[in-house]
Amino acid sequence: MIAARPLEGIRVLELAQVVAGPFCGTLMAEFGAEVIKTEMPGRGDDLRRLGPSEDGTSYWFAVDNRNKKLMTLDLHLPKGQEIVRRLVARSDVVLENFRPGVLEKWGLGWDALHAINPRMVMARITAFGQDGPLKDGPGYAAIGSAFGGTWYVNGHADRPPARPTPVYPDYMTGLFTAFGVLAALRHRDATGEGQWIDAALYESAFRVMEYTTTQYGRTKVVRERGGVQHSGWPGGAFETMDGKWIVFTAPAQHLFERLCAMIGHRDLPKDPRFASAAERPKHIPTIIDMMTEWFKARPFDKALAELKAADIPHSPIMSMADIFEDPHYRARDMILDVPADGLGTLPQPGVIPKLSKTPGRVTHAGAAMGRHTDGILSEILGMGAEEIAQLRAEKVI
Repeated sequence: MIAARPLEGIRVLELAQVVAGPFCGTLMAEFGAEVIKTEMPGRGDDLRRLGPSEDGTSYWFAVDNRNKKLMTLDLHLPKGQEIVRRLVARSDVVLENFRPGVLEKWGLGWDALHAINPRMVMARITAFGQDGPLKDGPGYAAIGSAFGGTWYVNGHADRPPARPTPVYPDYMTGLFTAFGVLAALRHRDATGEGQWIDAALYESAFRVMEYTTTQYGRTKVVRERGGVQHSGWPGGAFETMDGKWIVFTAPAQHLFERLCAMIGHRDLPKDPRFASAAERPKHIPTIIDMMTEWFKARPFDKALAELKAADIPHSPIMSMADIFEDPHYRARDMILDVPADGLGTLPQPGVIPKLSKTPGRVTHAGAAMGRHTDGILSEILGMGAEEIAQLRAEKVI
């Protein structure tokens, strides 16, 4: 028996494209929500044209739009806008990522939709938020990471800042937005009141900056990029004798002591250069040099074995080929073979997090454009075949 999923009975109308909004929608779909995604007739989501593809199917679109019902709908046209209003009346959540004011121009802003369905939750994703001097600015993940501060601290100290990849501000914003939607739905269920959510790409990047905000606010110290760990403990990526790479980190005193013992310098933690939190950061490059030599003197397998024996947190730097061969990924169902129209199955990331009683699941990859249009209009809005045909002739769908 297949377990029920926790969001079954929740209907989401997704007026969003590319990554952040669609990722939020697909997270909810994996846990049972009925997600109806609209796309511009004849053009579709821009994500369909990004990244590698096979027989006209974008791998990226297939991953980030799985489990959804897909319909075509031109939101520029009055009849398209009316269909949105009718769907809003029957939905719990509206998810959108247009620039501020665009939906208002079409009569589909918060005030208008809230009047139709006061219990509805509306999530609004933009680059810079719904207010503030930059609210009208366009933006993608690269802009969010640059303005949010994470781009600045990535890379080597002697080179230009390096772009953090993949497009994590989009994915983080999708995740934060999904959390906000669930919180708002809980409030709605308790009070009957809907509300709207304002999510911005740059704020997701800024929120994951660890201690950096507080440090600068209190000390005016700007955190800089570089390979040496910022916390004053050794770690980083190191190349082994046979040209492979391993990461380790020793961010606590007991780990530092184990590390020193492992490399044959058991008394090093007593050295005044490394004995205090104040002095240690000044001399970490010395340890990094030692570790570089230690890794260079060992083949990959031996280095891994010694790190494991010393119980030092570590990992190989995994390529996708490594990941596909790794037994831990398979044991945790982190690579799924997902049904895809015309392609058999596509390997995709597994569902996270893993719930013990009501786990999420994937039923199908992102489908062909407009795949579910007729079913949505007939089953949810009660339209007949003739009315649907007329909408198609008028290029509303």
